Amino acid sequence: MAPVATNQNRNGENDRVAQLKQQVNPFYSPNADSAADDTYEHAAYKPYFPVIDWAPLQEIEVTDRVQHLTPAIGTEIIGIDLRQLTPAQKDELSGSPGCRERRLFRDQELNIHEQLDLGRHFGPLHKHATTPIPKEPGLEEVHVVYNDAARRPDTTAFAKSELWHSDVTYEIQPPSTTSLKVITCPENGGDTLWSSGYALYSSLSPGMQTYLEGLTALHSAVAQADGSRGAGLHVRREPVETVHPVVRVHPVTGWKSVYVNPGFTRRILGVPKAESDTILNFLFQQISSNVDFQVRFRWERNSIAFWDNRIVTHTATFDFWPQRRHALRATPHGERPESVEDYEKRTGKAPKIVRLRFGGNKASNPFKRKRVHRGHVATTTEI
Repeated sequence: MAPVATNQNRNGENDRVAQLKQQVNPFYSPNADSAADDTYEHAAYKPYFPVIDWAPLQEIEVTDRVQHLTPAIGTEIIGIDLRQLTPAQKDELSGSPGCRERRLFRDQELNIHEQLDLGRHFGPLHKHATTPIPKEPGLEEVHVVYNDAARRPDTTAFAKSELWHSDVTYEIQPPSTTSLKVITCPENGGDTLWSSGYALYSSLSPGMQTYLEGLTALHSAVAQADGSRGAGLHVRREPVETVHPVVRVHPVTGWKSVYVNPGFTRRILGVPKAESDTILNFLFQQISSNVDFQVRFRWERNSIAFWDNRIVTHTATFDFWPQRRHALRATPHGERPESVEDYEKRTGKAPKIVRLRFGGNKASNPFKRKRVHRGHVATTTEI
């Protein structure tokens, strides 16, 4: 669920919550209402906010099962039924995002239970503290993405650049290989864009790379929880704030990636506020506006995307109101983000830097099927 930056000063909380009630932010102020339509075929998966409480998350052991990775981004695979993947192919599916790959599939008939089972192949599934879950019992691990004619996003409540995010980076162990399946989509609009943290890191000067590698930043769930409370909704787990490295090393590739995002990264620690603001604003601007780092996907009904939240940030376009856009997300936990220094201590190896080239993609396809690029920006890497 995407966020926007808000004032983190806890003083005047009542005034801030009252102000939140005046605004309609589609991310921090989730909607408990939707258009009345008893005939909608996916009504069981519309947003639902049960009053239940979840215990704080504890650290868990996560094993990444990928060994060999494919260096491409924005690849669409056709002729694959995700319900019939072998364990080795599932590992490749996880490995693809680990190498900057966004794996995109169309015409997929797997249901939400099969999507969750596929997600569990990559790790325990995250349960979100504030976003809606389906009304169907037993689907508490599903994140519902839903908009229809009942509520029009209020652009006075957020700037589009602030909506770029990597999912729930405030958790101790943020997500890894994440999937989103669109079950109902507008005829046009509602696209998703991804931006590569590998590409961002590799575009920086050596001096800036070294400087960022020594920094840590605070990621916060407070604004998201405040937005839900401001909308009159129950927060199922108390918000947390967690410190992560500004540059993390992917546990499989050994590649360095910038790991901040406008949605949840609040400040860089150990430096003056003016310096923190300047550095973060620069990185956020690169994430949101540098098209060389991005790929854009136009959804169709039953399309599903897999991406690695350890590497990329993403956002959606809100150009489809009053049409309906409905998607279901499965979000496996990854490992705790590891800094360059910690990676070197643990492995005795130096992390790698991705060398970028732009243009045609000659990367191999682990599924041994035809792949197509439908007008997306395709960025490839060399090692």
